[in-house]
Amino acid sequence: MPDRAALEELFHRHVCQTSPAPLGIVVDRAKGARVWDVNGRTYLDLLSGIGVAGIGHCNPDVVAAIAEQAPRYLHALVYGEGIEGPQVELAAKIAELAPADLSVSFFTNSGTEAIEGALKLARKHTGRSRYVAFSGGYHGDTTGSLALCDNRVYREPFEPLQLDVDFLPFGDAAALDRIDESIAAVIVEPIQGEGGVRIPPDDFHPALRAACDRSGALLVHDEVMTGLGRTGRWFASQHWSVQPDVLVLAKALGGGLPLGAFVGRPSLMRALSEDPPLNHVTTFGGHPLSCAAGLAGLRYAEAHRLPERAAQQGERWRATLDSLVGRDLVEVRGLGMLLGLQFATPEQTSRFCAGAVERGLILNWTLHRDTVVRLAPPLVMSDGETEQALETIAALVGRP
Repeated sequence: MPDRAALEELFHRHVCQTSPAPLGIVVDRAKGARVWDVNGRTYLDLLSGIGVAGIGHCNPDVVAAIAEQAPRYLHALVYGEGIEGPQVELAAKIAELAPADLSVSFFTNSGTEAIEGALKLARKHTGRSRYVAFSGGYHGDTTGSLALCDNRVYREPFEPLQLDVDFLPFGDAAALDRIDESIAAVIVEPIQGEGGVRIPPDDFHPALRAACDRSGALLVHDEVMTGLGRTGRWFASQHWSVQPDVLVLAKALGGGLPLGAFVGRPSLMRALSEDPPLNHVTTFGGHPLSCAAGLAGLRYAEAHRLPERAAQQGERWRATLDSLVGRDLVEVRGLGMLLGLQFATPEQTSRFCAGAVERGLILNWTLHRDTVVRLAPPLVMSDGETEQALETIAALVGRP
């Protein structure tokens, strides 16, 4: 492998940059909640690789599953036609964990692809072409999923976007009467992640379910960030006892490998196999290596009761973080191990994030709120690592 200087030079020359100032950590290895750079410095990853490493980096069960599957076959038959064991077993495990009759999965490579599939499914099932999304929401960066985002900063460079989307205020149950019989689907994050870790009032999700029932629109829950134990339940929607028509998963689903899925009841998902057949297909979605990793990850999370651990650890984090609220840190919010730190100004947020990286914490502000830092640590973070992270945050914020 090239040395650090050579890697940095090649990175800047050949890898498309997504910001003017990349974080620039030259990664050597990662394990559990920690990432090491090529100089041997260790970081605590409080983002879980943007939500991917919920069960920890290089989880040993996942690594073993990858090693077992890789010599057998990598890509034999396209999804939905050939019967590949890792796909079938993972789909059965998702059906076991998912709410009620959501028992059929269509696997994709990512969350944004799963959203695209859910949009097509809703249009074909209902025969309608309009959608509802919510202010502050984030559902991905393809043109279809971007159309569900109301942030002008990210929309305008790519307009016109083709979907007909009506944006409603997130958390406002009174606005839901705008969901009528022209709407194919309502797409919502149970808790907004990139929008600043925003939790709606308790009446919102039940009212949204009722509005979809009245209008015939499908309710699509984007649980790419919140699903699979992150908030203290397997799915964040369970905090409100609301079942969607379509459940969208990704990030932690693959145990560290690329994998997404949208999940629905059998009668609904049948729309993708007929009139005509093959009306939604994928080459790499549900890759057997990713599915083997994902299955091992779900089994590990279940065996180690990680949703319950997320709930318990979240209470510990909240107790400490709430005590730091003062001049710069103005609010802490979240559920389980999805937490948002609200700062007074973007400048304070930026200084906090820069200081955190200097002191060995990987974190950053949210995409749509430059005054909110999202924390989503691996659910396997040890008590000692938690103490280290909280002490560092306290030192950066300063106690009131």
